[in-house]
Amino acid sequence: MPGLEVLVKKILVIDESPLFREYLSKKLADKKFEVVQGVNGLDGAIKMRRELPDLIIMDSYLTRKSSIEVLQERKENPNVSSHPVVIVSSKIDKEKLVELKPFNIRKIFMKPLKVDALLKTVAELLGEKIEMDDSPCIIEAHFNDEILFIEIALGLNIDKIELLPYKITELLELYQAPSLKVLVMLSNVSLSETDAGKIRALLRAVLDYGKAQPKNIKILTNDPYIKQYVARTPDFAGIEVTNTLESAMDALLAGKSEGAGGVGTHEKLLRSASPRGTEALDMRFEDDRRLPVEKTLEQLGNDVVIGVVDDDEVIRELVKTVFSQTAWNVHTYENGKQFVADVDKVQFDLIFLDLMMPEMDGFQVLEHLKRTGHSLPVIIFSALTRKETVVKAVGYGVSSYMIKPIRPERLLMKAAEILSTNF
Repeated sequence: MPGLEVLVKKILVIDESPLFREYLSKKLADKKFEVVQGVNGLDGAIKMRRELPDLIIMDSYLTRKSSIEVLQERKENPNVSSHPVVIVSSKIDKEKLVELKPFNIRKIFMKPLKVDALLKTVAELLGEKIEMDDSPCIIEAHFNDEILFIEIALGLNIDKIELLPYKITELLELYQAPSLKVLVMLSNVSLSETDAGKIRALLRAVLDYGKAQPKNIKILTNDPYIKQYVARTPDFAGIEVTNTLESAMDALLAGKSEGAGGVGTHEKLLRSASPRGTEALDMRFEDDRRLPVEKTLEQLGNDVVIGVVDDDEVIRELVKTVFSQTAWNVHTYENGKQFVADVDKVQFDLIFLDLMMPEMDGFQVLEHLKRTGHSLPVIIFSALTRKETVVKAVGYGVSSYMIKPIRPERLLMKAAEILSTNF
């Protein structure tokens, strides 16, 4: 009825990470909820009594007043005792679960948090509808020495782009990076004028939060629209768009010299420092499992031949198991020497290649493929704690890379992403 006031649901977020709290509060506010922040257990308990929230989202480990004490106060307060609670935590052991059991917790999420899963739960608990951008998109961000790598595949999704500033800030804090160079890699992406707003949001996030000058930001893509957009937009003057990974890395590494002890530039670059803490936000969403991978795999047919070259039997079996849901032919090799002996006999469509192996390592395999004229798409497996990683392989034209430990759900996605651009 006209003039009838719409009641806005109120959510109390209690978390001691300002970054996590600010992101979640902004996201929920954007979805038309009223959000109250509690900076610790005591502050959260006071605001719970005063604000009477419809939903409480809280970390399981709080100071000044423990989460159990806050939950006990809720249980004893008839004004909020029936209101749902969602726990978000970096760790939950059996003892903590036993402590939480009497308080009728509706859901427990582990950090790094998949935001879409949390928002879906919020919608269900409060009986509200929350709209999310369903555009297919994968965004990953990781940090090595002076370079922030941002990988984007399939398309652009505004909900994930809005998460990126917080993810960049989190990575810079974890690795204590004073300044940066940024490489934005877009693969299997086809954009148009309708995506201009998302491109702008993406580049603004990189510029405003990446602590990098435009000249130190490179975009790797084959999509012509992105190059046109950057060229015509004054705000992004100085950002270079290129279609080869090698030229992008050469530009970012220009002026870097070998350090003491003869450590090479590419080798030093990927010697990743250890983070000072754990990540709270996940760039991946729960619904990433529903991205159009199955359709892409179906389009590729049943005649795809995969080679897996890794001395780790667990990795070889993992890849075989993942691709067992397809009719593809998977050949496995314990080292590069075995693979090289087979490369002229088998018509491979895609290779998964470990870099560190006995007898013949991944770099020697890449050198052999280059020398003999084999232009196979290669996805390298890399462990960031090792010096010899992806950048050293750039000159060999690798298609992509995956960071160990390997996540099974990513194997099919990565294969579909690379193969769809080569078939």
